[in-house]
Amino acid sequence: MLEVANSVIAKLSKSEAKNYISQIIFDESRSNSSEVVFIAPNALVANYIRTKFSSLIANTFESLITHKPAIKIICASSEGEQKKSVLLAQNKQNRAQIYENYTFENFIVGHSNQLAFQVSQMVAAEPGKKYNPLFIYGSTGLGKTHLLHSIGNYALNHGQNVICVTSEQFFNDFVVNVQNKTMQKFKEKYRTCDILLIDDVQFLAQEKSEKIREEFFHTFNDLREKKAQIVLTSDNPPKLLKGFEERLVSRFESGLIANITPPELDTKIRIIKAKCEFDGVSLDNETIDYIATNMGDNIREIEGALLSLNAFARLMSQKITLEFAKTVIKDQVKVHKDSSSIDEIIALVASNLNVKISEIKSKSKTKKIVEARRICIYLAKSLTPNSMPALAVNFGLKDHSAVSHNIKKINELMNNDSIFKAKIEEIKNKILQKR
Repeated sequence: MLEVANSVIAKLSKSEAKNYISQIIFDESRSNSSEVVFIAPNALVANYIRTKFSSLIANTFESLITHKPAIKIICASSEGEQKKSVLLAQNKQNRAQIYENYTFENFIVGHSNQLAFQVSQMVAAEPGKKYNPLFIYGSTGLGKTHLLHSIGNYALNHGQNVICVTSEQFFNDFVVNVQNKTMQKFKEKYRTCDILLIDDVQFLAQEKSEKIREEFFHTFNDLREKKAQIVLTSDNPPKLLKGFEERLVSRFESGLIANITPPELDTKIRIIKAKCEFDGVSLDNETIDYIATNMGDNIREIEGALLSLNAFARLMSQKITLEFAKTVIKDQVKVHKDSSSIDEIIALVASNLNVKISEIKSKSKTKKIVEARRICIYLAKSLTPNSMPALAVNFGLKDHSAVSHNIKKINELMNNDSIFKAKIEEIKNKILQKR
């Protein structure tokens, strides 16, 4: 329908497009292959379009879908039709605010985002029934916006009235309506929706005006009372947000709080492969591993690197190799420090492998702990100036031969397991990244 509308509008004057064509709404429920139905807001618009543009619309359909349907323009004369016209118009406007390519189907799920993904699906399928509000938080570029818009796309496709805005858009909308003395219009928009999605809600706390937070507080309460679903995203959990009154923070915490953490290496690799497929970028596994282990965890930055690689490769008519990738994205790869300490290495390995620092420093023989300890020893040998005897003392080993044995074991695993090798490289790069 969007392609048809754009084609028709291109053939009209600006005033005709604004005053007539933009006023009609496609009625999908009544349309079929032989007849396409539109709803006009009043008899004047309906009659004018029937007379002036029906043939143009029909011919445009024929040029795009190879057959010519009948065009029917219905006037929203009855109260029921008027309400339907308003709802369809709202959904048309709201859909324009939601990224169509952000769906549940193309969201890559891993341990780091599984909870957020699952509850997002639940609230999309049954809005307002549980997990209300849903509060998703995490660092920039980890997928919060993708999930928010996935909820919006799913809900719109199932007939829900969805409002999806950033906190900045919410604030700007508020200011415009205050200035125009049309706050009733603002309230009707935000308090009558089925689902309200607000991205980066933390920025509302940075606005100097208390009135915006007061209005948001009442909007929140009104929607909750009507059992409309609220979904918010932020860079921090509610208790760490500054600038909000306690009464609002407590409401953020009254539903479900889901955290998205940096993706594990295998999840990151799957995300990169999915992005490559979607954008038509051809990369070999070696190049993918390099990007995954050197670009950090911000998926948005990785997307930018992939687009840069593809653009340069096409411009230079060159295949993307590892060396080519290193040259193109060198400014996006994290800067490394000259050296690290053993404590830094142990702390980061413990964090990445989900073990305790005290366990690595202990005498535990548990397989997971032994492997984590060996990785620390391996990395300490290459990233610190410590000698083998010094490392033996630091890790409570008998002598330098024990250090050598642990390093040998890690090298064997890296030679036999490419995924393990990539994981070591990722940890190594994180240690070296300049903070």
